[in-house]
Amino acid sequence: MATETLTAERILAATEDVLRLYGPAKATVVDVARALGVSHGSVYRHFRTKAALREAVTKRWLDRTTAELSRIVADGSRSAEDRLALWNVALFTAKRKKAGADPQLFATYEVLLRENSGVVDEHITELVGQLVRIVQDGVDAGDFTPVEGDVEATARAVFDATIRFHDPVYAAEWSKPGIEAEMDALLALLVNGLKRRP
Repeated sequence: MATETLTAERILAATEDVLRLYGPAKATVVDVARALGVSHGSVYRHFRTKAALREAVTKRWLDRTTAELSRIVADGSRSAEDRLALWNVALFTAKRKKAGADPQLFATYEVLLRENSGVVDEHITELVGQLVRIVQDGVDAGDFTPVEGDVEATARAVFDATIRFHDPVYAAEWSKPGIEAEMDALLALLVNGLKRRP
């Protein structure tokens, strides 16, 4: 049996390993418990259902990206224009890395994302919220003009315009030659559209 204290974080890490090994269709709570050397009842004390465990592991996976991006949003030493570009590049880089470095787990998460639309909706809300802060900072600095004066709608438009570079539906395109240049062109267009005109 396990000698380490059983924590939610240990369970989630083990769940990732089990999902990678068996995929979402075959992975069970018993498999997770076995990987940890505990009873499945011990896992259920932390996560009441298999669905709750899958939702938590999905949120953990998405939160890793959000945490990286929040550092860019908070970097007041950079202009809003720079942060907008860096944020989008970091999001694309993180998603592409997940897709390329561990394709089996990435495919598993695509299934889990479809199952956990509430978690995905929260994640998207958080990402758009980060963009709202960047756009608002640009407006406050006199660098950006929001679309029809609506910062939130502007941030959402930026998110939607860049969807090809962060939605897993487009993952097959992320390794094609020239994709970075295509993203740079789109970001230049977006920033140019946001710039305040004299």
